[in-house]
Amino acid sequence: MSVSVSPPRVGVWLVGARGSVATTVVAGCAAVTAGLHPPTGMVTETPLFADSHLPALSSLVFGGHDTADCPLPKRAEALTAGGVLPHGVAAAMAAELAAADREIRPGGPVPGDTRDEEQLISAYAADIQDFVRRCGLARAVVVNVASTEPPVRAGALPPSSLYAAAALRAGCPYVNFTPSTGLHHPALASAAADGGLPHAGRDGKTGQTLLRSVLGPMFAQRALAVRAWSGTNLLGGGDGAALADPGAAAAKNAGKERVLTDTLGATPEGEVHIDDVPALGDWKTAWDHIAFDGFLGTRMVMQTIWQGCDSALAAPLVLDLARLVARAHEAGLSGPLRELGFYFKDPVGEGPSGLAEQYADLEGLARRLRARGRQTGERR
Repeated sequence: MSVSVSPPRVGVWLVGARGSVATTVVAGCAAVTAGLHPPTGMVTETPLFADSHLPALSSLVFGGHDTADCPLPKRAEALTAGGVLPHGVAAAMAAELAAADREIRPGGPVPGDTRDEEQLISAYAADIQDFVRRCGLARAVVVNVASTEPPVRAGALPPSSLYAAAALRAGCPYVNFTPSTGLHHPALASAAADGGLPHAGRDGKTGQTLLRSVLGPMFAQRALAVRAWSGTNLLGGGDGAALADPGAAAAKNAGKERVLTDTLGATPEGEVHIDDVPALGDWKTAWDHIAFDGFLGTRMVMQTIWQGCDSALAAPLVLDLARLVARAHEAGLSGPLRELGFYFKDPVGEGPSGLAEQYADLEGLARRLRARGRQTGERR
């Protein structure tokens, strides 16, 4: 008599676990698993990753840290009212949202917290390790989806780096989906290098920069001279408020500018301006104005407008990254996963900035994971 063996359960520990992106990730994973919606936007659900032995969506278990106390079911209701989640998903997935909410632990540091950096890191790592033990997980991936943090005083570890250090201490791979410092802090360099854990980041590429990573190579390959490239972002929600801080906005824009410099071979004139418009909620508008020269110096202009829902754009990427990094960890890969540059504005490791080349790298990772599966005889 054959015995059915359940696939190993994999944890996804979300930093910023009660935010819009995290709530959409949890609700979306449950809705796709239940067959209520297709996995639109998930590259890991395309034929590219067939037979790559990625963890099934149904095997993912969610938890995390947050300083907010609004329960996930209530947060999902608010996102439904704002048009982020389709009507009916929050109610249908109420049990899954409540289960994830029970696994959220208080984050920090918060005003009045007297713990030092070492105590905070130890507490966060203990929360993650307890999550893995209690839920019987094969492994867990820590993903930072919190709002962009402002700069901190020199020498201090910002919150994102405290959580990144906790992930390493807990023995968990780490993904930084934000432009915050995370593992980029110099104090964590040796721990990241010696930990033997895969990591990826930073700053998820969901809209304006995604388009730039396609258009930049187009201008370069057609030998068209870009004279200036300016942009404006209008956004609300937590990110809009966080990016109203000039330091946080500068961190966000660095990745956008890097893409143009790398793909065009030079940095064109122009800047990106970020405006906080609270009335937009989770929706954003990105506008670009590109001035370029054609044959015989003919001056021309291209303008693009991208309007989208930030959480709906980000959630499938977060699910992709959690599955890919978990599988990389299982397969024994370590260090910065440059093949995941496809997902980021400012990717770790040395790699191309054009989307087509980044996708070719991602294809290489898929082949690598398939080969690891064949070598070890892994089966799902």
